[in-house]
This record gives sequence, C-alpha cells and structure tokens, in this order.
Amino acid sequence: MSGPTSALPTLYIPHGGGPCFYMEWEYPTPNPWAGLASWLGALAASIGRVPKAVLVVSGHWEEDPIAVNVQERPALLYDYYGFPEHTYHLQYPAPGAPALAREVLELLRAAGFPAREESRRGLDHGVFVPFKLIYPRADVPIVQLSLQRGLDPAAHLAIGAALEPLRRRDVLIVGSGMSFHNLHIASIENARIPESERFDAWLTQAACAPSPERRNAELVRWALAPAARFAHPREEHLMPLMVAAGAGGLDRGSHAFSGRMMGWQISGFRFGEAPR
Repeated sequence: MSGPTSALPTLYIPHGGGPCFYMEWEYPTPNPWAGLASWLGALAASIGRVPKAVLVVSGHWEEDPIAVNVQERPALLYDYYGFPEHTYHLQYPAPGAPALAREVLELLRAAGFPAREESRRGLDHGVFVPFKLIYPRADVPIVQLSLQRGLDPAAHLAIGAALEPLRRRDVLIVGSGMSFHNLHIASIENARIPESERFDAWLTQAACAPSPERRNAELVRWALAPAARFAHPREEHLMPLMVAAGAGGLDRGSHAFSGRMMGWQISGFRFGEAPR
C-alpha cells in the first residue's frame, strides 16, 4: 500500500455491552450507554481524515497462531446472547481489504509471529457494533485481526509495534475492548463501583505515561494494578489496548473518553494526534 506520510493515530475504544446502542433501555436513569454512543459517533471527525482502511483487533477473537480476516465481503458474527430479536438483524456491509490483510500477515511474520489467513469467520460485535456509529455508511474497508491466544501483554505490545508502519499508509489501527470487564458486577442505577474507578485511574496514568518505555513497562504489569483482577477476571478485553499502545510507537497516549456505564468507570485512549 502507499499513502500519506503523516501518521494516523491509534485508538483503544470501549465497544459497549453486546448491541447496547441499538435497543431500548428501561432503567430508572437515562440510557447508561448514551455518552459512549455520542463519543463513538463523533470519533471519525476527530481522526483528521477518512482512512483508506481500518485494522481492528477485538476482545472477542483469540487464535493461535494469530489470524487475519482476508475476506472481500465479511459477514457479521452475532456473538451475543439474550438480546432483543431485532439486534440479530443489524447490518454493517463494510468491505474487507484483502491486500491490507496480507500485508498485515507479512508484517507479523517478519516480526516473528506465526499468522494465518481467515476466510470464513465474520466480523464480531466488537467490530460492527461500534463501527456502525463511527462510520455509519459502512464505506471504509475493515480488516479484523485476532488476539494471540495466551493473552500475553508483552506479546500484544509487540504485535502492535510490528503493525506501526501501517499508520503512515493511511490505515487506522483500533483496539476494541472494554477497560473494565467484570460482567458479574453491575449497577442498573449506574451507581459508582469504586473498584472500577481505582483501576481506571491506574490505567489512565499508565496509558498516558510521559514516555513509551514507561507506558509499556506499566501496561505489561497491569495485573499488579489496584483492583486489576476485579476489573478483568480475564483480560481479553484489555489486550486490544496493548496492540493500540504498541502501534502508537513513540506517540504519547491521551485520555480520549471517560464515562460511567452500568456503574463501571470506562475509558478510551488515543496514541498520536490527528494529521494536520
């Protein structure tokens, strides 16, 4: 691929709970996901230009070796359960980008990561649910990358670093997860969950550290953070942050989103600025 020399930023976005943005909520307080939906809807304008393609890694796909979706027209994978019937008919017909997918494979293999093509699995809800808000016309090609089974944070930082050159080829690299992901702890009144705030404060300080070396060193040790295993009994929704941070290279992180949903304090992060 060829493209502009100014690098696009990388992003870590919260993707919400299932199809949460596309259903009615009967809470005694306003829809707890409304603030996140608004931020996702404004995200495209903040990026600086429309990318040629998006490379997204979701917390809902793990493989060994790493897999990359090479389909020209990926279907959707409705991998959520117990939601209203209409949410299983959501559509997001974004094209794939097979040439980009194969370039991703080459970069990963050159960095020492075994990787394979995936030609059957659809885009999961960690992709199409937020991107229906980010690029609602489904006119930006999307390639989905899996996490590496084992969920090693240092490995995912290195995966991101291997993909950093794509930023200067007009590819937007996005990690899609949730900065707090303990589904057994929730408040239908959206009341504060203090442990989520403790972990969020630590995560924000780590992701926005003044140097990439310090940032990466802190993120590798995430499990030692305050309330870490309360926030992430299993860390698959945090690993997309590692990929985004690794692809951020020398760019400092910034706190791009903050909100409370279901009582959980949730954050999104950005590495690098919009091209000028």
